[in-house]
Amino acid sequence: MEINVNAIKKALEEIEETRGISRDVSVQILKDAFARGFRKQLGGDDAEIEINFDLDKGILEMYQIKNVVKEVEDDFLEISVEDANAEDKSKKYHEGDKFYIPASIEQMSKTLVLSIKSAVRQKISEAEKNYLLETFKDKIGTMITGVVERVDDLRGADINIGRTSVFLPKSQMIGDEKLYPRDSIKLFVSDVIMTPKGAKINVSRSNEGFLAALFNEEIHEIYDGTILIKSIARRAGERSKVAVYSLDPSVDPAGACIGPNGSRIQKIVAQLGNGTQKEKIDIIDYSDNLALYIMDSLKPAPVVGIALNTDGENTATVVVKDESLSLAIGKRGINVHLACKLTGVDIKIMTEEQASEANLVFQSFEEIQALDLQNRAKKAEKEQEKDKILPTLPEGYVAPQERVYEEETNDFDESLLEQSEKEEILASTTHRDIKEDVEVESEKEEEAEVEEKVETAAPAIQKVTTTTTLEDLEKSLQEEEKPAKSKYSRPNKKSSKSKEEHDSKDEKAEPTYTKDPSKYMSIYTQEELDEMEDEEYEEDIQDDEDIDYDEYEEYYDDDDK
Repeated sequence: MEINVNAIKKALEEIEETRGISRDVSVQILKDAFARGFRKQLGGDDAEIEINFDLDKGILEMYQIKNVVKEVEDDFLEISVEDANAEDKSKKYHEGDKFYIPASIEQMSKTLVLSIKSAVRQKISEAEKNYLLETFKDKIGTMITGVVERVDDLRGADINIGRTSVFLPKSQMIGDEKLYPRDSIKLFVSDVIMTPKGAKINVSRSNEGFLAALFNEEIHEIYDGTILIKSIARRAGERSKVAVYSLDPSVDPAGACIGPNGSRIQKIVAQLGNGTQKEKIDIIDYSDNLALYIMDSLKPAPVVGIALNTDGENTATVVVKDESLSLAIGKRGINVHLACKLTGVDIKIMTEEQASEANLVFQSFEEIQALDLQNRAKKAEKEQEKDKILPTLPEGYVAPQERVYEEETNDFDESLLEQSEKEEILASTTHRDIKEDVEVESEKEEEAEVEEKVETAAPAIQKVTTTTTLEDLEKSLQEEEKPAKSKYSRPNKKSSKSKEEHDSKDEKAEPTYTKDPSKYMSIYTQEELDEMEDEEYEEDIQDDEDIDYDEYEEYYDDDDK
């Protein structure tokens, strides 16, 4: 049977956009609805049927299926071979085959069509609720925004939150606030549950979570986790108490929540409904010291002292001044009631006069505060000592030993080391040998020169026989080397003076070690010594010729006189 494909496609797209149900899910809902209606038309839920719904081709086919058998026992589910071949001559049927009997929507009654339509709507509603359950179960404990659709002053209001609407009961509103259609309001998702009618989203504006969500939106330190909300006690529309704690010692939790001139807390209060009476919020500093925490929870009433019950009961007696009793209790007992809810302790209020009459022993606020400061200081000292002391070592712990790493060498490194050692030995040996060779050669050269000088000094003497020693010979040679004074030489004062200085320097100088003259001979001959003396004499004469003696005539004239 052909169907209006465009109309069905348009309807499925609208369902997907408005209710979030995908096209495949909607097609499956249609197939299930037609199958249920077809079985109902056939008259038995055990009937075997097949539904072919091809939206792209625009085809809807419905078949009743019977088993082909030789002998029929249940004609509702079976058909004989002869009957099957008689009804459908296009195919030869055998035992065990399936016989398909086609059907169309036109054969269905109007009542049956309406029941199919109702089933489709019901299935789509269930699918929508399941979609809401999957979507909003992750939003439990968060804030959402909706638009007021309808208001019932006695029951509550219907709020559109996008693809569905939720109901906000009157008991979950803030005090006596008034809601009007098309108003945009914030809601707190407290829970999402599944009921026989589908998923149900519970929303509230009076829940403590609603106030916590507002603090998280408006207070940056709460949003980033620097300040934690430890507890909230609230009576919506009247008063709330919020206990806060700072993880950063440099951040004041109460001051950060109140803000400069109360700017932050005022933004939060402005969003707590439009009732005739604004809800008041007390910011409490959370403390591990229960006594301080209880006394601070009774704000704005000043507390004189407190007596905690030490019998195991979770109770405490708080002492206030006579004129502060009504403030500590609050209107209709709201202040002490919220303090009990915030701290989890049953608090009893007494005046100073009542405490005196009852002989109540209590600690003053100043004493508790001083003890708390001392305990904090001791705790800080212990933490510092823990940082200095090494942590306890586990049983059987063995301290790591100093590891000695052996120098790893390979064949290449060893060969290089051997080669370098050989080169060093060779170099030292070569240097020593060269030094010895040089010394030997120098000695040989000196001996050769001495022999040559001796030969030139006495070339005619072939054989000499003497009784003098080498030492006497050396002395005689030194005396001959002294230059003889020339008769033309002038006395040189400068030279004599320099000689005296030289002699004095020699006397002051360190003693020198003399060699044995018997082992050495002069290396110059007498002729060579005479030539050297003549050269020195000529140089002296040349030096005297350079002197101008006319400059000194006046001195000689004076002497003659």
